[in-house]
Amino acid sequence: MKTTVVIPNYNGKHFMEPCMEALKRQSQPDFCVLIVDNGSSDESVSWLEENLPGIQTVQAGAKLPAADQSGAPGSFPVYVMPLAQNTGFSGAVNAGIRAAVTPYVILLNNDTEVHKDFIRELERAMERSPRVFSVSSKMIQLHEKSRMDDAGDLYTVIGWGFQRGVGQKSSGYGKARRVFTACAGAAIYRRDVFKEIGLFDELHFAYLEDLDVGYRARIAGYENWYCPTAVVWHVGSGTSGSKYNPFKVRLAARNSVYLNYKNMPFLQLLVNALPLAFGYAVKTRFFTKRGFGADYRAGLKEGFSTLGKCRRVRFRLKNLGRYLQIEMELIGNTFIYAWEYAKRRFINL
Repeated sequence: MKTTVVIPNYNGKHFMEPCMEALKRQSQPDFCVLIVDNGSSDESVSWLEENLPGIQTVQAGAKLPAADQSGAPGSFPVYVMPLAQNTGFSGAVNAGIRAAVTPYVILLNNDTEVHKDFIRELERAMERSPRVFSVSSKMIQLHEKSRMDDAGDLYTVIGWGFQRGVGQKSSGYGKARRVFTACAGAAIYRRDVFKEIGLFDELHFAYLEDLDVGYRARIAGYENWYCPTAVVWHVGSGTSGSKYNPFKVRLAARNSVYLNYKNMPFLQLLVNALPLAFGYAVKTRFFTKRGFGADYRAGLKEGFSTLGKCRRVRFRLKNLGRYLQIEMELIGNTFIYAWEYAKRRFINL
């Protein structure tokens, strides 16, 4: 067994049945599933215990049993780890990663349904090279299957992260390629690398934590890839409930400040100061028009006022070439964002 599938859950009982049924159809039967429940109040844990025969409870901080072969499709071991309170996406997946004993960990949102070859294709992609830290899947919108949801995440010099391919035709994006980072809603990770770069930053709680961990991996010399043959259908905003809301806007704004401060050396921050300021200004205007301006500004204020809590990536001269490569990529990704935005808005492809 190579893979543990970690599913963070917070009041997502209504998503669990289709999510688990899709996993039962996997062509690669040798994996286990760990559902980390984030202090749900909708009786998610009770539903799991009643509807998944053989499910075992694992306490937070404990390791999963030794990974045995599950043997046949649909017969994989399933565990549930109930947490006493909501620790956010970062806290939940970190608990799952710490508990896993397999070489790979797949992080999977509960509002997803995976293709039967999902796990097999992600494992194959990981075996491309030991320098591959993560692989992002081909995420398609569940309720509009002709449209993409995510083909790997990119980051820009103006401080905007974005889902490559979102809103574009799902018939495209058929080539494997390097991406800036994987979308943690449906991605596989090499577990041992977390020991080197650290786990997901729990200071983030939720939002941009996958960009942050992927950024750290890039600085350390690892790669993040997109795998078009690992397909998953995604509802989107299944836990937060909407694309934009005060909670999400504030946290994303705060975390965007953390993301840059932690991963960019002082000189890079200085070089990018004007583009980043431009990005913050445009987003302030964007959210103000939608009634979330106060939330966005509050998030930025909190981010800048609490930078002292952040643990920065230590600058090492030997990584200078990687910083330069990342900087060029941030600039290039800005043009990719502009092109994809234009296609969605004006060309309507």
